[in-house]
Amino acid sequence: MEDKKTYAKNLAPEKLELLIAIVNAPKVNYYTTLIQSSEANLQMVVQASGTSEKAIINYLGLSQDTRQAIFSIVREDKSKDLLELLDEKFSTVKGGGGIAVTIPLSSVIGALTYRFLSNDKQAI
Repeated sequence: MEDKKTYAKNLAPEKLELLIAIVNAPKVNYYTTLIQSSEANLQMVVQASGTSEKAIINYLGLSQDTRQAIFSIVREDKSKDLLELLDEKFSTVKGGGGIAVTIPLSSVIGALTYRFLSNDKQAI
């Protein structure tokens, strides 16, 4: 019976989520490396700007005038720990404030694409 559960777990794919992190631009390399350590195979960094009030920006620790948004694909089973790690780093790294959220992805087309995004090294 245990073999069936193990076999089924190996077949069922992990769900994926889109992680969006907005960080101070000077720390973007630090955070992309940190996110990549949680097996995120795909990351995109873009300039970020917005219309938030100065008080909200300061509250989030985004004290720099330039911010960047990091878009990453992460596995659902890794996202909670990654968000907790990011939250810790946002409050402890000097000039490293930011905010991060995840959004579930409902579908990914193609088995090879899914395997790449989920960091399935056995299939790549």
